[in-house]
Amino acid sequence: MKKLFIILLLTIAACSKIPSEQGDIKIYFCPEDNCEKVLLEEINHSKEIKCAFYDLNLENLTNALKEQEILVFEDNYEGFGTKVYSKGLMHNKFCIFDNKKIFTGSFNPTYNGNFKNNNNLVLIESETLSKNYLDEFEEIKQRDNKKTKNTQVKFNNFIIENYFCPEDNCKKEVLDELMDAKESIYFMTFSFTDSDIADVLIEKSKTIIVAGIMEKQRINMEYNVFHKLNNSKVKVIPDSNPRVMHHKVFIIDRKTVVTGSYNPTKNGNEKNDENMLIIHNEEVSKKFLDEVNKIANY
Repeated sequence: MKKLFIILLLTIAACSKIPSEQGDIKIYFCPEDNCEKVLLEEINHSKEIKCAFYDLNLENLTNALKEQEILVFEDNYEGFGTKVYSKGLMHNKFCIFDNKKIFTGSFNPTYNGNFKNNNNLVLIESETLSKNYLDEFEEIKQRDNKKTKNTQVKFNNFIIENYFCPEDNCKKEVLDELMDAKESIYFMTFSFTDSDIADVLIEKSKTIIVAGIMEKQRINMEYNVFHKLNNSKVKVIPDSNPRVMHHKVFIIDRKTVVTGSYNPTKNGNEKNDENMLIIHNEEVSKKFLDEVNKIANY
């Protein structure tokens, strides 16, 4: 059903039912790509920047952002920016540059996030997505009741979907993508406790390739699904990074990527402030598959 929905979106885009844009999309992986440097370059070429960070402690970045509007989750607040209170975690890692470009992904701008942990950083030049993230930024800042803001954009002739948890039910969107998989599912997850998503992976593994990497420091934690998956036909392994494998990624049929701050957990879907992109593009998918291969040698 999801594939039919995407085809429908592409069809009606020509009738201006959803916005259509052209722009740059760039994917980076820490630590090899030095995500701090990538962000500093964007900051240095931008005038107005708004960011929402779960954690932030890189000195060069804080210095570069000192004149900008920055939200930081209360538990990690160190006197820079504006402290944000949340019933769960304000777990976002995003910025909007000059109302026309966004940064998102799994990358927390911290020393470990940049130099030690496996992370992804996505930069997209899109006024449509920027407006959506700006709306979310203002809601977090004002502690407003969250409104559903799911957005689709036809971007460079492929579809990007944008969701925010908990209001947009990120779990449902992930489940829809996984259930439509026809050939393969690969995943890289830091925290994975959602049994419904695990059950779909197990069911799919009976007929297609399902393989993944999970953060080893969390596989024996309560509710973690590593052993449940490992006892099925899902090819799942713990990561080998002595620090943290921090991705939150699903790659479906080598042509769709789910990424952002959302971990497949109950709190990630129902309590935390999270953001998620679903990018329907083979070239982007290949870059994430290369990251899977680098970490796991699949």
